[in-house]
Parts: sequence; C-alpha cells; structure tokens
Amino acid sequence: MSGNGTTAGDDPLQTAVWRLRSRACWADAAALLPADTPDAALQRAMLLVERCLYTEGGWADAEDALRTAEALAHTDEERGAAACERGQLAYAATLHGVRDRVDEARAALGRAAALIPPGAAGRALLDFRRGLLAENLSRSPQAARAAYRRAHAGATAHADPLLLSFTWRHLAGLALRDGELAEARHGFAESLRIREELGYLVGTAPALVSLADTEDEPAASRLRDEARRLFRLLGGVPTWLAAQLVPPAAGPATA
Repeated sequence: MSGNGTTAGDDPLQTAVWRLRSRACWADAAALLPADTPDAALQRAMLLVERCLYTEGGWADAEDALRTAEALAHTDEERGAAACERGQLAYAATLHGVRDRVDEARAALGRAAALIPPGAAGRALLDFRRGLLAENLSRSPQAARAAYRRAHAGATAHADPLLLSFTWRHLAGLALRDGELAEARHGFAESLRIREELGYLVGTAPALVSLADTEDEPAASRLRDEARRLFRLLGGVPTWLAAQLVPPAAGPATA
C-alpha cells in the first residue's frame, strides 16, 4: 500500500505502473519494472505483495520478488523497506488463513523499525502496517490507533495521499467501533474522496462500503450498489469484500 498515486515528473513508466496497479492488474504492472535495481525490485515486490492481500493468491510470485528485493538491498533504508514488505506478506498470509506467520510478521516489522529512521519517508508506511498487525492479529485497538496516528502524521508530512486514504479509513473504523459515528463518517468520506481523486479503483469499493456503514437509507444502499458495480468491474477484487456485498435479497451482509 505504499506509493502516493502520483508520478514524479510525469514519468511514463510510473504512470503506466500506477494505472495498472489501481485497476487490480498487479502482475502486469510488475512486469513493466526491471528486476536488477534495488528500487525497481522493491517496487515489484510491493505490487505482488499487495496482490496477495487483495486477491488471496499469487503467494509464490510475491515470495520470489521479495527474495530478489532483499538480495539487492544494500543501504539500511533499502533493507528496512524490504523487511517492511516481508512483514506485510507474512501479515497477509496470516490474515487470510494461508499459514500462521504472525511471529515472522512481528519480527520483520521490528527489523524494519530498527533500519528505517524516524522521519524517513518509509516510516509512515511501516507505522501503518504495525497498526494493521495490532488491530487485526494482536487485537489491540489502542496500539493500533497510536500507530495509525503516527502513520497519518507521516503521510501528511511526506505528501502521500494514498497512504492517507488508508490511515483515514482505519482510524475511522476504530472510531466506528467505539460508537463515534460522526468521526467515523468523516474519516471514511475523506478516504473515499482521496481514492476517487487518485483514481485508485481497486480501493474505492471498500471505501464505499465503509462509508455506507455510517449512512442512513437510501444513501447507504446507493453507496453499496456503486461498490457492487466496481467490484464486478474489477473481477471480484478485493476478494474479501464479497461477503459484505451480498445483495439484500440473497441474504444479510456480514462484517
């Protein structure tokens, strides 16, 4: 989930990668990148790790790309960024029930924290991923909130709107859990706004569903209908959203 959805200097390659990534074509985006430089290898790994999280598939390709990125990393920040991706892959595998890799996820993110200095651009993404681990695997919402807030501040400082869309959404989710409906609605609306402005289609359906959970009818149904349309357009991605998009006639949606 790294990357801000913009292309410095309108780089044609990065523009093409972003367009493919945002439309759930991670393998095609990764294929455009060379695998023989640290930055490109790391970006390839990030794309394929993200595909695992959204599709629950492609694990072997992500592992191969990550090993290449780890082998090419030479500086502390490069090694830290690779460790951050390693932690995210282990988190995704645990979350989706592929294999329990929670210890690996914690160790990799801890290694990344030791290598990426505070204030560095990659630190915000690391903080966000530590928040995911705390919220969804450790079941520690207080630790998750603190990590998300650090990530939110870092994403703001480094002008990373895509990451901001994630921090808004996850902070809003914690607010909703605590019954803070207005705060949750605001956060989900900000997340949706940013994703629509960036053209991050693969993340727009989840943002629509989250916002719908804070709205009254008929607005909630309109938001879910739009989410279903995008979900079908992208071939059923993200896979984990399917249970929340069951049409009312077919049965109740699940959280």
